[in-house]
Amino acid sequence: MTRPPTAAQRRVIDAADPVTGRLKGTEAQLAALVRHGLAFRHARPPHDHFLTPAGHRLREAEPVAPAPETPSASGVFAARIGGEEDPPAAGPARVREVHSAWQGLLELRRMTNPDGSTDRPCGWERAHLVQAAALALEAAGHVPAEADGEQGYRVRATPQPEAVAVREPDAAALKACSVTLEAAGWQVGEYTEPRTRDRYLLASPRRV
Repeated sequence: MTRPPTAAQRRVIDAADPVTGRLKGTEAQLAALVRHGLAFRHARPPHDHFLTPAGHRLREAEPVAPAPETPSASGVFAARIGGEEDPPAAGPARVREVHSAWQGLLELRRMTNPDGSTDRPCGWERAHLVQAAALALEAAGHVPAEADGEQGYRVRATPQPEAVAVREPDAAALKACSVTLEAAGWQVGEYTEPRTRDRYLLASPRRV
């Protein structure tokens, strides 16, 4: 891209769906983003427009306003990573929201993986490791830890590139988390913390 997007184009980028990157705007705005390599027009009807990886990077590198960490009135979705101080309320509405986000992520895989595969993570997931792994777990029905609770999963970043740690005190539940992540296209290994002897998972997005 030779020049930054206009203010109107920037608003379109910032308003894109946080998971799929689906865009809404005028035909002129969308066409301009396509020319700049920040969006693409889907080949299938209804021919919606979506952010390219470059468009996602631009939005994340220069946010107009900080995105909330949990769902709010703004409509921004965030998966439960476990241990949040103010988690979203559980219930049927949350179940529907998580299901919709997971289906959107599968569609994003289909559109952005070179072979259209939905069985392995895409570029967005590699750029949002914790949220991607947490979404896979929450969508499969695993229970996240509460802020003051001992049971439940917690997904955290690690110093290793493209790897997250998943902790769950219950051994059976930890194994179930491993099975879920592997089915979602992650490479998973189980390890023991040297000092505490606690077991945990180290998971990375599978590339092939």
